Amino acid sequence: MKLYAPGQSAPLQIDSGPKMTPRELVKGVKTNTSSWKYDVISIGYPGPVVHGKPLNDPANLGKGWLGFNFEKAFGRPVKIINDAAMQALGSYRGGRMLFLGLGTGLGSAMVVEGVLEPMELAHLPYKNGKTFEEFVGIAALERVGEKKWVKNVFDVVEQLKNALQPEYVVLGGGNAKRLKTLPPETICGNNEDARRGGLRLWDRSSRQKRR
Repeated sequence: MKLYAPGQSAPLQIDSGPKMTPRELVKGVKTNTSSWKYDVISIGYPGPVVHGKPLNDPANLGKGWLGFNFEKAFGRPVKIINDAAMQALGSYRGGRMLFLGLGTGLGSAMVVEGVLEPMELAHLPYKNGKTFEEFVGIAALERVGEKKWVKNVFDVVEQLKNALQPEYVVLGGGNAKRLKTLPPETICGNNEDARRGGLRLWDRSSRQKRR
């Protein structure tokens, strides 16, 4: 778990783990930011979010996230958005953008003329009875090796570009840095994108749709 604040050059990192609950998250944040001064909070959630609320418990964390009152727990206004959508919002440079997050799985979102649309492309059928995520997620990287995985990433980017017609693609997530070259009309994201996206959630001048 990474904590960002305006004016900080690097995030504060806190171990999460497969059993972390929302109460433990709140406790960890409060303990490690006791000297910080902040008025609002943005949370990038590792799962679908509808109307600012998690739709289900994260696959890689503990239970209890559904219905948890973060504003009451933190004592401050809170906005929750899918983590890939937050990175997409932070990496947006105008026009029609497709964001793909290469991490444990495959995160995805689009921003079209300033309007953010979180997406769940990872589990759509791709080929050979498998999903997009099964070709470009971390499990695929470990199974087929980096050379074949890179080829898969190029093909998946091309397929999704053809389907969604973005003007450009941003590849984010921890595994994007493995690509020594990039597909056409593609930009590599960076760690600042999530922080910038969290700040933009509170930018009243930005036009965005959040789910």
